[in-house]
Amino acid sequence: MSNTILWRRPDNLGHEIGRLVKRADGWELSGTAVFSHEQQPCQLDYLVACDSDWCTNSAHIGGTIGVREVDLTVCVEPGRRWRLNGAECPAVAGCVDIDLGFSPSTNLLPIRRLSLAIGAQANVTAAWLPFPSLVFEPLLQLYRRDSATGYRYESSGGRVARVLTVNAVGFVTEYPGLWQMESAT
Repeated sequence: MSNTILWRRPDNLGHEIGRLVKRADGWELSGTAVFSHEQQPCQLDYLVACDSDWCTNSAHIGGTIGVREVDLTVCVEPGRRWRLNGAECPAVAGCVDIDLGFSPSTNLLPIRRLSLAIGAQANVTAAWLPFPSLVFEPLLQLYRRDSATGYRYESSGGRVARVLTVNAVGFVTEYPGLWQMESAT
């Protein structure tokens, strides 16, 4: 089973490494994305902690977008109340999954949590940190499992639609036009 993955991002000449680790109280998803945005170098590290049911509990995102420093701490409190650097984010209250807008790694969270049978689908609303703003917004998403390794993903009211290919762990191995796996262990 692949617990570490390396992606290539052809549109921005970038790479990302992601890692999934089982912890005593749940799961830890971490990684580093290095890419170019508007001809500026970007480097973002992330660590997402989930409970054993794949519900996001906390996250940290740090690094740089050009000359802009990024240091974000996310905490999910009881009742699924989300906080970003201590400030409550009512727009994403009730969300279960974080979605990092610069990474394919967080697609793993609803894929694992939903554990859909082939032919089944589910709508989720993610706490989305779109890139480059990194300010929480709710994002309605549809996941439909079409095969053992294929999921139809839709968001933004169907304006974004892709067939994602995943491995046995749940990591996206192909996100058409955005991310392609280069290697995994």
